[in-house]
Amino acid sequence: MLLYQPESGYCYNSDSVFLYDFISSFKPRGKLLDVGAGCGIVGLLVARDNLHVELEAVEKQNNFVSYATNNARVNKIPYKLHQSDFLDLDESVKYDYIVSNPPFYPDGATKSENEMLFNARYNINLPLKDFFKKVSRVLKPKSHFIFCYDATQFGLICVELDKVNMRVVDVQFVHPKENRAASLVMIHARNGSKSLMKVREPLISFVGDEFSDKVKEIYARASTQSIKCQL
Repeated sequence: MLLYQPESGYCYNSDSVFLYDFISSFKPRGKLLDVGAGCGIVGLLVARDNLHVELEAVEKQNNFVSYATNNARVNKIPYKLHQSDFLDLDESVKYDYIVSNPPFYPDGATKSENEMLFNARYNINLPLKDFFKKVSRVLKPKSHFIFCYDATQFGLICVELDKVNMRVVDVQFVHPKENRAASLVMIHARNGSKSLMKVREPLISFVGDEFSDKVKEIYARASTQSIKCQL
């Protein structure tokens, strides 16, 4: 997949590629909303590999709207993009899947002065409480919410999901190396679910100085080519 990105500012990283692979493991179908789409990578990859997905996305930053729209066109993937803050999105339309690689740098982290980076990285722009409440309002009953987040905030995530009657049913932690603490967590939650949580085998990013075999497989499946440019 060919993906155009800004020359400077926020660019996608391994989090988005890992999340795409995690989402695709559930073989999604129906109406899927990619929240905070950025250049569109997560939703576009999922829609490319899951032909029964009807893809929509929401993105508030003008630059990213241009890149995501262009990337959908170049890759010939049907795309409905809402230029809006997710918290302001019309609630009359309901979705089978909501997916997101949201801003998750915590309050207290040093803030970037670059507006694009600030909006893409820091959770002050999409607090968990407001984020989950909105998701619960636009998700169909018994449907799916799949996202990634800072692993150290997993406990708080479970608490806030419970407040909106959602439960984590699948989780996978991502570790930079086998002997390092998890840096990322990928979560599949459902509204109204009573299922016990399934904890997947951890994903290890590196073995020595090279990608692990599993990560190599994920990147090969994603098959992305990034072009940094100005649109």
